[in-house]
Formats: sequence, C-alpha cells, structure tokens
Amino acid sequence: MTKAPIYFVGIGGIGMSGVAQYFLTQGHPVAGYDRTLTPLTEKLVSMGAIVTDSEDVIDIPKLFRDAAETKVIYTPAIPADSPLLAYFSSGGFSLQKRAEIIGEISATMPCLAVAGTHGKTTTTSLLTHLLRTSGKKITAFLGGIAENIGSNFLLEGQDVMVVEADEFDRSFMHLSPTAIALTSMDADHLDIYGTSDELIKTFNAFAQKVSPNKRFVRDGLRVEGNTFGLEVGTHQVTNLKTQEGCYVFDFHTPQITISKLKLPYPGHHNLMNAAAALALALEVGCDADSLRNGLATFMGVDRRFSIRMTSPKVLVDDYAHHPTEINAVVDALETFYPGKRKLGVFQPHLFSRTRDFAKDFKKALARFDEVALLDIYPARELPMEGVTSLILMDESHPNTTLISKAELADKVAKSFAEVVAIMGAGDIAFEVPTVMQTLKNQHHE
Repeated sequence: MTKAPIYFVGIGGIGMSGVAQYFLTQGHPVAGYDRTLTPLTEKLVSMGAIVTDSEDVIDIPKLFRDAAETKVIYTPAIPADSPLLAYFSSGGFSLQKRAEIIGEISATMPCLAVAGTHGKTTTTSLLTHLLRTSGKKITAFLGGIAENIGSNFLLEGQDVMVVEADEFDRSFMHLSPTAIALTSMDADHLDIYGTSDELIKTFNAFAQKVSPNKRFVRDGLRVEGNTFGLEVGTHQVTNLKTQEGCYVFDFHTPQITISKLKLPYPGHHNLMNAAAALALALEVGCDADSLRNGLATFMGVDRRFSIRMTSPKVLVDDYAHHPTEINAVVDALETFYPGKRKLGVFQPHLFSRTRDFAKDFKKALARFDEVALLDIYPARELPMEGVTSLILMDESHPNTTLISKAELADKVAKSFAEVVAIMGAGDIAFEVPTVMQTLKNQHHE
C-alpha cells in the first residue's frame, strides 16, 4: 500500500529535517521547501526527498498537490504570509505543526524529554549516546548534529524515544513524556510569552505531564521534582576534579553512587547537562559501567563549543544566541585558555531578542578583549525600528566594531587575539570555513 505523501514547509530546519528523515525511513514520499539549501537538505535529497529553495507554488511536485492525500507539516518559524502556507491553507490540505507530529510519535513509546532554555541539545545528544552504549534501541530527535552519530536523527528501535522539549511556541505541550529533565528557565522567547513569569508558568505546566518523581530539575529552578546540581540536590556531581582537559567526578543519587566518571567536554554548564542525562539514563535502567564508558566517549555536538582549529589561532564555533550562552562560552574559554587575548564575533539572532536582552548582551560581550558584531539575523521577524546591532555597541569597550560578513575573515586574521569565538544561531556558521582558510593562508605566507 502506498504511503501518504508529506510536504514540509521549512524542511531544512534542524528540527524539521529530523521529522522528514523519520517519514522517509517509514516509506513516505517526502518533499519540501526551505529558503536555504544546506548539508541537511542535501542529506534529505540523498535519502529520496525532493527539496527546493523556491517558494513558488508552481514548484510543488505534482504528487504533493492532492489535498485529499497529502499531509503538510510546517514550522512556526515560517512567516505567516508565506505563499506556500497560503496555498495549502486555502486548498483544503491537512496542515500540522512539527510539534504536533513529534507529540504523536512520542505517544507510541516511552519518551525521555529534555526541556530548558539552554542545554537541551547537548543533554539530549549525550543522553542518546549513553542509552546506545547501554544497549538501548532508541529513536531520537535532536536539535543539533551529535558528533557520535553524525546526525540530528536516529532510528534504531522503540525501547525509548529521546526528544528536545522545545519551549518556542509552547511546542513541548504536545509531547507525552514518561520522564523529563529541566536544565534552565532563563527569560527567552518573550515575543511568544510576553513575560518571564509566563514562561516559567508554562514550564511548570509542561512539568505536570509527569509525576514529581519522574522530573529531574536543576537545583534552584521553581519546579517541584528531583534536583540535580554540583554538591547539591538529590542527584549530585561530587568530588569534581580537572585532569588532562577532562572533568572527573562521582555522581551520587539516593539509589546509587557512580564513581570516577570522566567528561571530555569543557564548561561547568556541561557538568549540569551530564547530570541531567545521567539521571534520565538511570531512570530507564542503564548500568553504571555502561554510563561510565558512554560519558568518556561523548564527542559533543556540532557548534556547541566546537574547536575548529588550534593554530595559528584557537577558533571556537558556537550556537550561542542568548547572554547566558555567551557567558558559558567565555567561562569555558577562561578555563581552558587562561591569560590569552580573546575576540568574540557575534551575530545577534532576532530583533526582539536583541532588544529584550541588549543590556545583558553588552555585559556578556564585554568579557572579551575584542568584539566584532554582525547585523541581526532576522529569522522569522521583520525589522523593528531602532533595533540594530548598534544597540549592543558598548561605548566603554573601545575594541568593539560592527562588520559585514564579507569583512569577517579579514577581521579575525588581523586581530591580535589568540582565541576567537564565532557565535550565533543564524547563518554565521557558513562563514567559518572562509575564516579558517584565511587563517591557514596567512600562516603559510
């Protein structure tokens, strides 16, 4: 029996592409649009999908034009005035948000969900790796490319599902989790929630989906449940040491103590991510030896403190797009490269986020010796009057400049900084290879 065709509006997004891969593995014909073609869309094409960067309705393949047969999945990141959404909406097609689809899948098997304004992708990627090294056959939907599997999607079985519980657009309310971890609740997405209190209220509503004993909450957050932290909480990181560039620690819970765990991944925030992942892995029966092996062999997530080169400069590529995340990058740099001159290159993401957190962005960026700002990446938003990258310029920080993407490689090459962090959630990542090549050329001259 032929399976229903599925068309994705915004197929290239990190979350959408994972769902597209899922349906391709289930034998559905898949097509979709995204405004930017990337390695993710190339992968989908190699798996059999039809992908276009044309928003013209005429470019929808014939197979996907039958409203009675075709399911349409879209992301709320697509602008409301999209001609494709207008065509499908007016044409009687069945339209569903990605979050609804993930929710339906989550109801078919045990589901471990990781929520939080920061830390979701690293925690879910680590949890996926821990479960695999413990012999679990899992399905995973990740918000980044996990280096251990080279993908943002995994389908090996239905023992358990791992998923990022995304707070954007209240997406996580569609999930049916059996246990959750909550890593952070910093103010974000205020274009959706309006206030920080409303955001916290919604996180609490999500937490209510499981009983308190199935919640693992970072110590200090305003949600009832088990707590994890450094020397605090029901699930504790204890006896922490740093050895040969790795964290070595014990993990203590009411039921078990796992000694001499090794995490080869910098930043105290990643210790908290590891605690959350370990707590959930223990919840589904993983044993101590497998967890010890899994943690020690975790390779990280693409663009989460990814060290692209170490000579002639250290070049770190990171998805950081919130002040808390920039501070986490600086903390890790100061731990691993103390005393080195540091340049922070930042592409702000969303006009609303830039406006809402301008003061905190300035404070975080001022921790670098030099700062280079790119124009704001608009994503789903239209420009806002008076909101540009200039509002992040700190007059008290004389080494702050506003540059174009075309000037980026030259700026990095000419900088006296020994360590460079390139940060942002927009398209800045596509500039990293050019920066690397420029540095290599300069080094060989």
